[in-house]
Amino acid sequence: MLVVVIAVTVIVVVAVRFASAALFTAALAMPAFDAWVARWSPVPAREEISLASSTPADLYRPRHPRAAVLLVHGLSPAGRRHPELVRLARLFARHGYLVMVPQFEGLASFHLSGHEVEETRKAITRLRAESHTVAVVGFSFGAGPALLAAADESGLGWIGSFGGYADLRNVIVFLTTGVHQFGSERYRGHVEEYNRWKLLALLAPLVDDAHDRETLRRIASRRLANPFDDVHALAADLGPAGRAVMELSESRREEQTRRLLAHLSPATRDALDRLSPVTVASRLHGRLWLVHGAADDSIPFTESLRLAAASGAGARVIILDSFHHTGPQAPWRMLLRRASDARALFLLVDAILHEPRAARDASSVATRP
Repeated sequence: MLVVVIAVTVIVVVAVRFASAALFTAALAMPAFDAWVARWSPVPAREEISLASSTPADLYRPRHPRAAVLLVHGLSPAGRRHPELVRLARLFARHGYLVMVPQFEGLASFHLSGHEVEETRKAITRLRAESHTVAVVGFSFGAGPALLAAADESGLGWIGSFGGYADLRNVIVFLTTGVHQFGSERYRGHVEEYNRWKLLALLAPLVDDAHDRETLRRIASRRLANPFDDVHALAADLGPAGRAVMELSESRREEQTRRLLAHLSPATRDALDRLSPVTVASRLHGRLWLVHGAADDSIPFTESLRLAAASGAGARVIILDSFHHTGPQAPWRMLLRRASDARALFLLVDAILHEPRAARDASSVATRP
C-alpha cells in the first residue's frame, strides 16, 4: 500500500510540475489541440494601446500576470494580427504572461529601415512599467530589431530569436543562391523565387537615391503581388544605385552575389552592418534562446549558430529538424518522426515558464550543429 501511495504521489508531483510546459508545447505544435484547449480556458483580454512613438500595439492581459513578453513580428502584411502570432500571444497569456505585440509598419511592408529598433526599445520601456520581469522575442526578420534593441537593455528575463538572422549579407547570399555555411560546414538549400522580391522590398529603403528607392519599391510591390508581372520598363528607369540592388536580387551565382554586395553604395553597406545583430551579440545579457527550423527557406539555420558563437556561453541553440521558417511542418512528423524536436521544444518551454533554475537545467538541451 505504501508503494502505491508513493507512486501516486510521484506521478502527481511530476504531472503538476510539467503540466504547463506539456500543454504549451502541444498547443504550439498542434493548432487543433490549441483550439480544443482554448475552449476550456478563459480568453485573455486584448487591449489596443499606442506606444510613445504612436506605434499601435496589442496587449494581452491575463488575470494574474507573473511576467511580460514582447513579441516582434516579421515581414508580414498582417503584422501584429498574423493568426499564428495572435495564437502564440494568447498561448503565452494563458500561461501567465502579459504579452505586447506592436505593429511595425515597416516590417508589415517588407521594409527594414532601423526605425523598428527604436520602436522596440520604447515597447520594452512600456512593458517595464507593467512588470518586473520582461522578455523579448523576435521572429524571422523581426528578430534583428529585437536583438539590436535588447542589446541596450539590462535585466531582461530572457531573449529569444525564432528563425532570426545574424548578418544580412549572409541572408542575401542564401536567398539568391541557396548557399550558407558555418565554420567549415557548407550547405546549399532551396531557393524560393518569391523570396527574391521580399529581398528587393527589404533592400529598397536602404538605397540612398530617392528616385531609385521609390522605383524599387514599386517593382517589389508588383512582383510580390504577381511574380510574373512585367517590370522591365520600371527597371530601365533605375539609376546606378537602384540597378545594383536590382541585379543583386536577381543574382543566381554566389560569386556574383558577393561581388554585387561589395559594390553597393557605402550608405547601403553601412545600413546592412547597422541592421545585423551579430555586431551587438556580445552585449546581449541574460538567457538567449535561438530556435531555428532546419528546413527554413527564408533565413538559414546557420545564422542562429553564428549568433550563438558571437554571443558567448549564455546562448543556447535549438535546431528543429521538422520546422520550416517559423513553424512546424505537419504535426505528426514532429511528434512521431522527430521525437528529439518535441523533447527540445518541451525543455525550452519548460525553461521559459518556470524559474531561472529550470532554465539552467534546460541548457543541456540537445542541439544540432
